[in-house]
Amino acid sequence: MPLISIVTPVHRGGEGYLTEAYNSLCSQSMPPGWEWEWIVQEDGQSGILASALPADDRISTGTGRKGGAAMARSMAMARVRGELVRALDADDLLPEGALERAITTLNRHRDIAWCVSACLDLLPDGTLRPGPHDPPAGPLADDVMLAGYQAQKFPVVGTTMTAYTSLVLAVGGWPAVPASEDVALLLLCEAVSRGWMLEEPGAIYRKHPAQTTAQPAHWDPVERAALDDVLLPRLESLRSLGWRWTPSQGLTLPGETA
Repeated sequence: MPLISIVTPVHRGGEGYLTEAYNSLCSQSMPPGWEWEWIVQEDGQSGILASALPADDRISTGTGRKGGAAMARSMAMARVRGELVRALDADDLLPEGALERAITTLNRHRDIAWCVSACLDLLPDGTLRPGPHDPPAGPLADDVMLAGYQAQKFPVVGTTMTAYTSLVLAVGGWPAVPASEDVALLLLCEAVSRGWMLEEPGAIYRKHPAQTTAQPAHWDPVERAALDDVLLPRLESLRSLGWRWTPSQGLTLPGETA
């Protein structure tokens, strides 16, 4: 049965949001025959997930030495079984229909390897606010994400990306960086494959004082420069190979012929 894998890292203190994230997963409509699995990985070994998650065969949990979100995501990939994968932060939510729209888009456009979407910020007062830099819906121009990154106006939230699992593995998954690993993975995928922008929101991004992007370290210019030093040469090396990743065969919905 076709499967999409949702990868979520959780650190101690962030488990309180998991019930809402789970409920947003359960509310997802899916294409006929498709199912989801939720790969939840603790960044640490405190055992917080045992009491934070319901009994559901669709949930797979794991623990590991504390090393940050990128390391937790990487460890979670060992349990991914889906043909498609996307990230969901523990404190974020999926809008209704988000998974169905991504799967349907990749099924319809057989040369597209990944898709991203608009995102809504969830403010502390419950207000939803659209992102400021959303690109037009449809096929994405080459290097549009890289241009936004270099201008410090990244067009989308990196965790909205749904990609073929084989592509994520081929580019090495989430790089081992302190932050913005979702952005880095998206840029690596863009370097070797084509993407698509969905108009409707694919994530609800919770804004709160404890989130990573609200911490001063996340915006530290020295750390940003170090990320550039790690990421930009990798992108250049990938492009210099002239190698392109395309699905060996498109997604097939049950009842369809590939």
